[in-house]
Amino acid sequence: MPAVVVHALGQAEAALAAAGPRGVLLLSAPGAGGFAGAGWFLALVAEARRRHPAAACVAGLDCADAPGSALAALRAGVRVIVLDGGCPAFGAVAAAAAELGAQVLPARPPALDLGRVDPARRDTQGRLAAWLAMEVPQGSPTPPAS
Repeated sequence: MPAVVVHALGQAEAALAAAGPRGVLLLSAPGAGGFAGAGWFLALVAEARRRHPAAACVAGLDCADAPGSALAALRAGVRVIVLDGGCPAFGAVAAAAAELGAQVLPARPPALDLGRVDPARRDTQGRLAAWLAMEVPQGSPTPPAS
């Protein structure tokens, strides 16, 4: 499932509108689990899903190297977490996640970051559609500033 980094509701909606049958992993900003929290991110994804109910998506929260944030995210209901694979508590967090049917990734997957673009622009929509259509995302996942 291709990943798209979203920072706001409009970006999440644009990703869901373009997702197609494969769906999309809506990924938070790096380290967002520690500064924004799971509740905010889950609410953002839930509202985007409400507005685009036919689109398949999974919410992924990046917790950087903070196992406490990762465990709090699991308790809040996040089912895909990014936690630095070098974190000493990675194994324990991964085991806790497995018990809940969740997944912990040791690194961020390649993703298109919508943080510096306007999702309403046609060129952004085209870039997003192309990214989501790729079989294996390659190259620089972050678009240049507009």
